[in-house]
Amino acid sequence: MPHIAGMDHTLPDLDAIEAMARDTIARFPAPFRPAAQEVVVLVSDWPPSHILAEMDIEDPLDLTGLYDGIPLTEKSTFEQPLGPDTVWLFRAPILAEWRERGNVSLAALVAHVTVHEFAHHFGWSDDDIARIDRWWE
Repeated sequence: MPHIAGMDHTLPDLDAIEAMARDTIARFPAPFRPAAQEVVVLVSDWPPSHILAEMDIEDPLDLTGLYDGIPLTEKSTFEQPLGPDTVWLFRAPILAEWRERGNVSLAALVAHVTVHEFAHHFGWSDDDIARIDRWWE
């Protein structure tokens, strides 16, 4: 696992970040878990350059996660997606935000990003998110 100078511990690798995300998904309320299991979770060190370009994001540290798919509230039997719904988590930007904040655990930050991206999948409002993720309190 990578280590950053000045920090006393080894940073989690991609698998560790994915495990934190999957733990979050496993704790979703029961009605949401089956649909969440249909979403592919991908963890990458950095957002792909084509995604940054499509979203007009210059600094890759500005993107900690991304939902790529059609929200459940917009799905149609007439339109079939080209690929599976996917939640991306980007390790380096998540770790950078974690270090910058300094007041939240890495597991809590990964959970926040995971919930936020799944919120797009479910079509949740900010109030819906707040009932599951108390991030803003």
